[in-house]
Amino acid sequence: MQASPSTQKKTQVKRVKRLVDGVLLLDKPFGFSSNQALQKVKWLFQAAKAGHTGTLDPLATGVLPICLGEATKFAQYLTDADKTYVASVQFGTTTTTGDAEGDVLSTHPVTFTRPQLEQAIKQFEGEISQVPPMYSALKHEGKALYAYAREGVEIERKARIVYIRAITLDSYAGGVAELSVTCSKGTYIRTLAEDIAHALGCGAHLIGLRRTATASYDISQTVCLETLESMTQEERVQLLLPVDSAIESLPKVVLNADAAYYLQQGQPVWQSGKIPDSDLRLYDEQHHFLGLGSLQSDGKIAPKRLLQIRPIKTDI
Repeated sequence: MQASPSTQKKTQVKRVKRLVDGVLLLDKPFGFSSNQALQKVKWLFQAAKAGHTGTLDPLATGVLPICLGEATKFAQYLTDADKTYVASVQFGTTTTTGDAEGDVLSTHPVTFTRPQLEQAIKQFEGEISQVPPMYSALKHEGKALYAYAREGVEIERKARIVYIRAITLDSYAGGVAELSVTCSKGTYIRTLAEDIAHALGCGAHLIGLRRTATASYDISQTVCLETLESMTQEERVQLLLPVDSAIESLPKVVLNADAAYYLQQGQPVWQSGKIPDSDLRLYDEQHHFLGLGSLQSDGKIAPKRLLQIRPIKTDI
């Protein structure tokens, strides 16, 4: 007698999660959200824990550092780091989203010259004020702004200060400019393009955006999803950068054996020499990374975020 659907049980094989530590530099593909890319990488590594650092819009590509395992403890430092982009800007047309995904709002004649464009761009170097776009993941009362925008609701946004480290005009022809921009976290390149266009008396929107660097990580170090999918687990693990690569801009302090031992027990420790008053990368005498610490007012180094030392397993 055949069992009824209510009594039938599906046999499910639970996917084994692995303890994998390190930073993967993904070249995020076009059309993927940052979270979709993260989940794909996490699935491929069968990683128990993972997180991305710095959201890229689905239409953007490029450097997306993904922290696995213990590296997630230091992900915020990459989120807060400067980023570099190459942006393709179409002048003369505005859209609802500020990029090619949106509907056309208005069109304007493009009459400025390349020298005028270069002069306008220079005005946006340094500290500038930006109003975040409605089509963004910023939250208002627990709800993303883009969700309000899709409902036709406009939310008042406060301007905020961002910093443009460098901006250059790489090419300009037919109303389309390619810009290279290095900027602080929280900078919206769509908004920057619109503000430059406003200064020139016309509209604009992004037709392409590629992140080429995050902190010290460069696009040349990245791997695409297709390549990652074709690899074995052992090959994928070989791509991982060390956990401490995420914070290599911080001062490094090597602790003596006693200090390293007591630090790992969660105790503040003394260390000879001049210690910078900042977050510190801490290592033992064999230069094994221990984690983050900071200088206390009494001169001791206090543990802030310690690494759980464990070997990386490459078996499935």
